[in-house]
Amino acid sequence: MSDVFDKKARSEIMRAVKSKNTRSTELAMIALFKENHITGWRHSYNVKGHPDFVFLKKRIAIFVDGCFWHGHDCRNTRPADNAEYWAKKRERNIQRDKETTERFEKRGWTVVRIWECELKKKNLPETKRRLLSLLCSDYNP
Repeated sequence: MSDVFDKKARSEIMRAVKSKNTRSTELAMIALFKENHITGWRHSYNVKGHPDFVFLKKRIAIFVDGCFWHGHDCRNTRPADNAEYWAKKRERNIQRDKETTERFEKRGWTVVRIWECELKKKNLPETKRRLLSLLCSDYNP
């Protein structure tokens, strides 16, 4: 299926995509933290690698990755137009994510990567269980 927008319009749309405070990901995580009384987190902490959330005392870095941008095939979404460009872009993102994870782990941090689809209603209970077991020492499902 070809794009319904011309190249200029698509470029404007993609330029408007923000990497912070995205409703489907980071704000959903904040809501999950607040609903479960999870404290001690910092949002968009300014450190090389740019985790979405950090728990400084526990040395936990949480990255909330968009499925399309970071190479998760949950929806198997692949643009037909300019396919080679998008494949290379996703591969660069995947490689950068691996390097970032290694950098944090070498410093003694625990890295958690959460896919965008894991914050959807049907997957949220498992995501919540995983986070609570990691973040709350007294959590016992």
